[in-house]
Amino acid sequence: MHYVFSTQQPKRYRFPTHTNYLVMDRSDAASSEVFIVELAPGEAPPSHQHDDMEQVFYILSGHGRLEVGASGEAYPVVPGDVVRIPLATLHTIHSIGDTPLRYLAVDCFPSGPPAAEPTWDDHIKGVCAQLGWDYEQIAGE
Repeated sequence: MHYVFSTQQPKRYRFPTHTNYLVMDRSDAASSEVFIVELAPGEAPPSHQHDDMEQVFYILSGHGRLEVGASGEAYPVVPGDVVRIPLATLHTIHSIGDTPLRYLAVDCFPSGPPAAEPTWDDHIKGVCAQLGWDYEQIAGE
């Protein structure tokens, strides 16, 4: 059993809209996973929601704009801020300014990770299939 997970050599996933660095896979825990998100200036993931998890973000560096709900209600985010995204809440976050936005993301599964996606890679493969992205290119395989 692991108790400490290093952020020094995480697995990199380069999406068309941002980069994720996997720190702790959902298969290493009963109800969570951890990764670092990096958005270059101007980048933002597609607006989306998670029906099976709540998310918590800790802003590490850069400046951003969180948008939530169908109306895109906006909130500025800066280093030191903590963001909570409740279950089934439409959201995205934009990197604004001249430097990348970086944040630690913790996904929390109230009922445990979905049986159909027991690992981070299983989840990413599903996201890629849904959005028409090439998993091998994103995962660097």
